[in-house]
Amino acid sequence: MFFRDVIGQDKLKRQLIRTAQTGYIPHARLFCGQAGYGTFPLALAYARYLNCRERTDTDGCGHCPSCLKYNELVHPDLIFAFPIVKSEKKREDNCDNHLPEWREFLKASAYFDLSAWLNYSNTENKDASIYTNEANEIFHKVSLRIYEADYRVVFIWIPERMHRDGANKMLKIIEEPPTNTLIFMVSEAPDSLLGTVLSRLQRVSVPPIRTDDLACAAEREFGIDPVRSQQIAHMAHGDYLKLREGIQVSEDNALFLEQFTRIMRNSWARDVKAMKAFAEEMAKMNKDRQKRFLSYCQRLIRENFMYRFQAAEMNYMNSEENTFSTRFAEYVNERNVFEFVHELTEAERHIAQNVNSRMVFFDLALHITVLLKK
Repeated sequence: MFFRDVIGQDKLKRQLIRTAQTGYIPHARLFCGQAGYGTFPLALAYARYLNCRERTDTDGCGHCPSCLKYNELVHPDLIFAFPIVKSEKKREDNCDNHLPEWREFLKASAYFDLSAWLNYSNTENKDASIYTNEANEIFHKVSLRIYEADYRVVFIWIPERMHRDGANKMLKIIEEPPTNTLIFMVSEAPDSLLGTVLSRLQRVSVPPIRTDDLACAAEREFGIDPVRSQQIAHMAHGDYLKLREGIQVSEDNALFLEQFTRIMRNSWARDVKAMKAFAEEMAKMNKDRQKRFLSYCQRLIRENFMYRFQAAEMNYMNSEENTFSTRFAEYVNERNVFEFVHELTEAERHIAQNVNSRMVFFDLALHITVLLKK
């Protein structure tokens, strides 16, 4: 990961580069912000830059011995600690046992969150932690001499997942690390850290990515036209992971808009026969898609309520949704918006609890009939 690979965040890049050039490098830093803002890739690019032998004024060179090792994430002075699910077959499991898998995961994409890592490692739906013995491993590694780097970098990803005893063991090394050893923690929830740990870290707050920078990434990486890329970037709220998700589900959203239109028209016309037919059709979908549709409906109801204020900066709909809303928005108002969201949320909850989906969608349509008249 180079600075040039980090989407946006130009101001932060300049600040980090300046610290490397002036030699003012705090020994313990906390990079905090949503994963999709680029917290991890920014910290990793910074580590590369600090150790690059032929760095430029803007980035690492990519071809010196240090950069070549960073390319493969095998630099001997680059130490990783990250949440894992302990193997039942191994009494003393730690991050080193998962390093090959972790490196391949990082090389696939530096923008990720915990669920993506757990899914990749086939441990989804399990509780992942940074266990206490990981602190002992880090202590041992930093007690050895630095092999070849200017700075040994210890990466702790999602430190809020660190066991309390392990976090307490880390206090000494965070406060007084060995010479030229840097601690980089990358967190989405810094306030969940122990206060004693938090007070010893210099915070680097990573803000949402600018919409224009996200739009450029959508055009460059996914070949999306400029108009649509701006729409998707606007809806992503500065989060690259949401941008990527938005692109992936755009086809679903087109179908969901059609289905949303149908359920609203059927309810407005009080067409019970059409309501039953729609419920039968929805019942044939798998549960996950049913839940995504209901979640989509909740978003569209909120957006139609905001549409009435005629404020473009508050609008997070694509062009097709906007066209539909020009006529539908008048039916969503302060008298029914909360009940709309409540009914849709309840329907989603019932689907998750395996209630008969045919009954759920038919009952929902009947409630919408009443709400549309308010």
